[in-house]
Amino acid sequence: MNSRKFMPNGWQGWLAAGLLLPASVCFADKGKAAMIADAQSAAPPVISGSATIKTMDGKVLREGSNGWTCYPGSMGSGPMCNQPQWDELIAAWAAKKAIKVKTFSISYMLAGEGDAPGVSNKDPFATEPSDDNDWVKEGPHLMIVVPDPAMLEGLSTNPKDPVYVMWKGTPYAHIMVRIADPSLADKGGLLKGVLPGLK
Repeated sequence: MNSRKFMPNGWQGWLAAGLLLPASVCFADKGKAAMIADAQSAAPPVISGSATIKTMDGKVLREGSNGWTCYPGSMGSGPMCNQPQWDELIAAWAAKKAIKVKTFSISYMLAGEGDAPGVSNKDPFATEPSDDNDWVKEGPHLMIVVPDPAMLEGLSTNPKDPVYVMWKGTPYAHIMVRIADPSLADKGGLLKGVLPGLK
């Protein structure tokens, strides 16, 4: 997740090169059908096919029925599909406010980061690489937040590993899971066997 992606409620918006860009700018070259298809590329069809599709400034492109929300990619991020807890965490992060994660929650980014420049694995608010901030740009991946930070203990924080913790020690800490083949992601229940709290 790029540290320049989102703004608080209506948090959906882009912050690129330090400037807030509305959806009319970010998606000027995409029609509605293209934006929906782009958003759906973020998650397995069993999820994205019934998800609500929104632009990053909150415009609903398609109503959904399964509780997930998917967003098309742009210059700040690749497309993503979120459970509600993830949208709440992103809003808190964008506002630089603490948040208490209440449940296991997944964000899918199976299309990768697109044209986004990347993110620091250590500093949630870094905007560019430095010698010591573990800058990383991921391909296809998913992200998991957990309700108890103790659940992150023992996991790697090295972004070279296929599973690692990003932003450890902050309210926005989450597990990054690299997906070499997007077709292998979850399949509607794989992660539930690993993390029984997921719903």
